Amino acid sequence: MADAMVSQRAPHGAPGGAAPEGGETRRDFLKLTTGAFAAVGVAAIAWPFIHSMNPARDVLALASTEVDLSPIAAGQAVTVMWRGKPVFVRHRTAEEIQQARATPMSELKDPQPDQARVQRDQWLVVLGVCTHLGCVPLGQKPTDARGNFGGWFCPCHGSHYDTSGRIRLGPAPSNLAVPEYTFTSPTQIRIG
Repeated sequence: MADAMVSQRAPHGAPGGAAPEGGETRRDFLKLTTGAFAAVGVAAIAWPFIHSMNPARDVLALASTEVDLSPIAAGQAVTVMWRGKPVFVRHRTAEEIQQARATPMSELKDPQPDQARVQRDQWLVVLGVCTHLGCVPLGQKPTDARGNFGGWFCPCHGSHYDTSGRIRLGPAPSNLAVPEYTFTSPTQIRIG
């Protein structure tokens, strides 16, 4: 009877139940298939967790800010928020531009020519954060103190910035930062 059972199994594999010549068995196929399904299952479960780490829509919306320049008269400035920080947009007068360009580089703590800080002469766009301790300098309102150089003044520790946002006096180590921005039209900019 045992010989009859062996003879019945023989067609499926080698005689005596040994592995076929190629070494592949049904068990190997099942292991590979099970492993593939397990990998797909883990990926399907992990994807929502990975996707939840992406920034939310409201955060992505703050990645850039549009600013309409048409209502800003020469000599005026506005403050807009971008990524939770104030950005100063100033429509500079010809006198402010001339003052910024006439300053010798040897008088600057952080030498940078005015032309490198603006895309269009009359429009200065800088982060409104003092580079000393992160305060917001005065100088945006007509009644604010603008310091010794007509730009901005940080009353916390006495940093003075000029009409190009460059540090001229006080403990701040560097100029007001210029954020990435582009002119989308003659009267519109996109910050970020």
